[in-house]
Amino acid sequence: MELLAPAGDLEKLETAYAYGADAAYIGLSGFSLRSRANDVDPGLAGPELRRIKGDRRLYGALNIYFHNRDIAALESSIPQIASLPLDALIISDLGIVPMLQARLPQMELHLSTQANCLNTAAARVYRDMGFTRIIPAREMSLDDLRELKATLPDLEIEVFVHGAMCLAYSGRCLLSAWQAGRSGNKGDCAHSCRWNYRYAIEEAQRPGEYYPVEEYRGEGPDAYSTILSPRDLCMIDYLDELADAGIDALKIEGRMKSAYYTAIVTRAYRKEIDRICAGAPRESTEAYRAELVNVSHREYSTGFYFADPAATLPAGEGYRQAYRYLGRIGRRVAPGRYEVDVKNGFSTDDPLEYVGPDLPRAEDRSFRLFDPAGAPAQRLSHQAGGSIEPGVPVSPGYLIRMVCARAHK
Repeated sequence: MELLAPAGDLEKLETAYAYGADAAYIGLSGFSLRSRANDVDPGLAGPELRRIKGDRRLYGALNIYFHNRDIAALESSIPQIASLPLDALIISDLGIVPMLQARLPQMELHLSTQANCLNTAAARVYRDMGFTRIIPAREMSLDDLRELKATLPDLEIEVFVHGAMCLAYSGRCLLSAWQAGRSGNKGDCAHSCRWNYRYAIEEAQRPGEYYPVEEYRGEGPDAYSTILSPRDLCMIDYLDELADAGIDALKIEGRMKSAYYTAIVTRAYRKEIDRICAGAPRESTEAYRAELVNVSHREYSTGFYFADPAATLPAGEGYRQAYRYLGRIGRRVAPGRYEVDVKNGFSTDDPLEYVGPDLPRAEDRSFRLFDPAGAPAQRLSHQAGGSIEPGVPVSPGYLIRMVCARAHK
């Protein structure tokens, strides 16, 4: 099975490949359902994309719902899109398909989950239109997917296996537009369903008397409800069942999330896929699977694959976050010393950990820091950067983190 990872920008794209992705998906600026990610500009990103991509696969998201003005903008962008090293385009709006087939006849078309393909009859129609792969609606069960693949074996099926789920059916939601003036269907979702809410009941005969409706901890302003926030998806323990069903590609959600999230989640699924293929014991990947609880996430469920009642229940809490992502090890600047791409500042008093593609975790309490001029420093900041002499062996591309002071964000 192909492992497909999210790339919200070029750094995350490079991270996805380094930590085990066979393929990655990235938004094309102006046409993607994650407009606040640093989507690639079709007119500028070609050479850098080509360098990072190498011989891996890369898919471009054109998955907004198009108004007439958007179609005109897309038509004028076709020459730039054609110059990018893309292997497929992810489409939700069928109105643009004839244009793409006429102007980019060699490009594979993948049907977005936003198109809400729920059954074999619909999948056959999309296949006959020229789609080589579909990403079905997330509401399909594993049995539904198995039947779909058995009926249409020549059609590739890609499914989400990890990440955030949406309050609305197949992601078609107006809540963000209503509350924040930002349309999720145009790639600008404010994630209103993740917010903490407070509710109260007023009885008609007793105006002004409000009875709070609260789910979780605290009193007064500390009490809240997460009734709109679904649980996150995690299928790491069921990849063999997806393989048995004939699934072709496993997709990780999260273009808006950090490079740290991309690395840890991609790595865990890479190790598990390889373990299944090799017939190795489950214990051999336990250290990598266990790291999935250390990335920012809500309570996990298996979504709709097994008719799990938890799929439609709200998350009991907000984000859980065990570690703070500090930065990435860069190029070596002197023997034993490396540049640091600092994301969050840290000091010599902080207990660091490193993670790498084949390193679950390594602690370091004996590192030294240096400012950009090479002078010893007590702290590195995001604005200034600097370098580090680790107390344990590291390599460029390793990520730096430390335990959060609080377990929840």
